[in-house]
Amino acid sequence: MPVDPEYLHLVYPDRNPFLAFLYGRNSVDPKKKGRSVRDQLTSGRDMCDKYNWPILEEFKDTGLSASRYARKKRADFDDMLERIRAGEPRIVVAFEASRYYRDLEVYVRLRSACEEAGVLLCYNGMVYDLTKPADRKATAMDAVSAEDELEGIRTRNLNTAQKQADRGGPHGPAPYGFRRTYDPETGDLIDQTPHKTESKRVKKLFEDRVAGKAKRAMAAELNEAGERTRLGKLWTARAVSMVLRNRAYIGIRVHRGVEHPATWDGFIDKSLFDDVQALEDADQRTPTASTAVKHTYSGLPICSVHEGAAQPDKATVHWTTTGRRNRMVYRCKSLDLSVDAARFEAYVEEGLLAWLSSPEAAEAFQKPADGGQAAADARARLTAMQQQLRSARKLARTFGENNRPLMSSESLSELETELTPEMEMLKETIKRAETKIPKVLLDLLGNPDAEGVWQALTLSQRRFVISQVVTVRLFPARAPGVKKIEPGRITLSFYGQPGYVVAQRNARRSTRFADIGD
Repeated sequence: MPVDPEYLHLVYPDRNPFLAFLYGRNSVDPKKKGRSVRDQLTSGRDMCDKYNWPILEEFKDTGLSASRYARKKRADFDDMLERIRAGEPRIVVAFEASRYYRDLEVYVRLRSACEEAGVLLCYNGMVYDLTKPADRKATAMDAVSAEDELEGIRTRNLNTAQKQADRGGPHGPAPYGFRRTYDPETGDLIDQTPHKTESKRVKKLFEDRVAGKAKRAMAAELNEAGERTRLGKLWTARAVSMVLRNRAYIGIRVHRGVEHPATWDGFIDKSLFDDVQALEDADQRTPTASTAVKHTYSGLPICSVHEGAAQPDKATVHWTTTGRRNRMVYRCKSLDLSVDAARFEAYVEEGLLAWLSSPEAAEAFQKPADGGQAAADARARLTAMQQQLRSARKLARTFGENNRPLMSSESLSELETELTPEMEMLKETIKRAETKIPKVLLDLLGNPDAEGVWQALTLSQRRFVISQVVTVRLFPARAPGVKKIEPGRITLSFYGQPGYVVAQRNARRSTRFADIGD
């Protein structure tokens, strides 16, 4: 049975002094709720001072879960286990059992380490010797209780999250650009409002993205200004993209793929947000949209020799230099064909600008002939299905006279599994119909001065236009050594024409313009 720390030196006289490890962990923001790691370690220090246990080292995992649902490893806990196995301490001290574990598998790991090394385990003010069957049984029961308590906490959290979603309330960490206020007594959330300075930076990110600035450059500016992400890390192009994708900035709360009007006000204009989403969609479909590319056409043309190959990258044509004179060429990655870079660029640009300035270009991007009826039908059905899910979730949280939910969790799960695929298809249908023609294209399509507009575009904007309106194919020369552009050597297939494809850039996407972003 467990021993009171006051009598530990009498029960184990041969183990004195009791060299101690302290461990503290929490999985919540200490600014809101929960006993902080600092408080846990302070309690441990007080106990060690009271009973004259020398502290060898303190271990702490802040903001990390100890459950089987945890997504992050507890580095300090794993390090502590290794050192327990090495026999460094004689006792390990934590505030309560749930600080060590909320997962039976983790409990078994700690129990095995302590049992093999003869290390005592202390929590809840009592000391356990895991070499004794009675203590193993007692700690195992505490581990089961800790895991069961976690399941209850998780269920409550899921219900709370769903309730918050249904009413459009915030949940989880505040997005960059917002600040939250909490009740100082209960820790409950009071409000979410735009942050005075961060919201201005978010607005600038959206404006810069539409203006054609590269996300890598945007991230560098934030880092130079001393800004950090909401996780306290340096900004990257990916982090910028996550901000640009967040619908919280237009007052939309998203939970499990379902959108809810938020209780807070957005501070980004909806039309600006939509323009940026189109640009982000385009980046996903065009791997060659890297900010590291320095040549307008590199990676965009298709090598006709390898088109349709199992490895799509083999069919791309890139800018490079060759020979002793470092002649600039566009060459197939498999080295099967090449063409003089200057002649290639001049030929493609002349054909591209001629098409962009023509009425045919403007006509190619007209809205669907059905006037958007398909999107309207899809929107109506999606709304009905979302309402059905909301009603079902409410039933699952409501208990009847027999203390059973009006809808079982199994039935709710089956309904969600059944509806989700169709809901995703409906969202895609609506997205295709609602996708606006990107502003950068609007300025070019059917414009007699398309060349003037083109010259003012940035490199990334030019690459975007090319990737969305034309498929360029390069064919082998008539004979080795032929440098001029012969008829049929380069073909341009414009949007809406036979030969135009988007699938070669991402085979999982549709070839319709509705999938094209800004």
